[in-house]
Amino acid sequence: MTNKTKHTDPYSKAGVSIQKGNQLVQSIKSSVNKTHDKRVLGGIGGFAGLFKLGSKYKNPVLVGCTDGVGTKVALSQKYNKTHLTGQDLVAMCVNDMITCGAEPLFFLDYFATSKLDPKLAVKIVKGIAQACEKSNCALLGGETAEMPGHYLKDNFDLAGFSVGVVDKAKLIDGKKIQSGNILLGIESSGPHSNGYSLIRSILKKHKAPDSIMKVLLKPTHLYPIPILELIKKINVKGIAHITGGGLTENIPRILKTGLVAEVYLKSWQLPKAFQWLQEKGKISQSDMLKIFNCGIGMVCILEKKELVKAQKLLKSYRLRSFEIGFISKGDIKGQIKFI
Repeated sequence: MTNKTKHTDPYSKAGVSIQKGNQLVQSIKSSVNKTHDKRVLGGIGGFAGLFKLGSKYKNPVLVGCTDGVGTKVALSQKYNKTHLTGQDLVAMCVNDMITCGAEPLFFLDYFATSKLDPKLAVKIVKGIAQACEKSNCALLGGETAEMPGHYLKDNFDLAGFSVGVVDKAKLIDGKKIQSGNILLGIESSGPHSNGYSLIRSILKKHKAPDSIMKVLLKPTHLYPIPILELIKKINVKGIAHITGGGLTENIPRILKTGLVAEVYLKSWQLPKAFQWLQEKGKISQSDMLKIFNCGIGMVCILEKKELVKAQKLLKSYRLRSFEIGFISKGDIKGQIKFI
């Protein structure tokens, strides 16, 4: 090569901009750093994120979760609400984590796109950082992948990974659930991040009222702070995060053989957004309960005597809750009965 050789960027010509990637890192640094405390060693930009566990835990058990936002990203793009998807991503991971009684420690994100739009990426990562802050969770690192030819047009995908910790003695695994315990359902913000392939299919045929669209685009509730507070003050026997599979499949996941969850369908009102989806999509009740959360984002199993105290605590976090059923002895397929 000589000095007369014209400078070119072959990677840029192939559709990948290293410069834009570097600009993104600089743009998100302050938002990411806000999620850090003294347990985080180093900062953004290293080859690996470092987190000091400390001596708070006597017999620590690490808990790992991973999830994505799914096709809700496509709906969010269409209605210019992509900045909200960051909270969805964090929530889907940390909400799973707290079902074990674990405290979220740190979060990692993966953002893959056909062509990097720094402004869009900054909005999403800032949303992730804000959700991490609200969950007392450090955004420890992430990866941005520009993949022209793999993702088409302006398509992108999000995935998240979270690690938390719980003392082994305080692990919630459902083993203490007994017949006679009650089911406390905690409200969702909407469909959260599940069922959106079906939702988008319905929206192609039917125009939703603005009030319905607002609910469909709402980010997933972040449950860690109120649930961890609940665990401290109440003997919670089991927790189910109501995601894909709905109430039908998620509550039985925490039940021992020989136990059945009996759910009162009239104990809470099906929110209007779900009513609209059921009507326009001509969806049966059994399918609704298997696909969507139907207004219940989390279910805690506890003793009847602690119901009032639990509901009062959740109300202080502006979360409505409902006694939606009870645990009984039985041997039925699926371990759940709707009554």
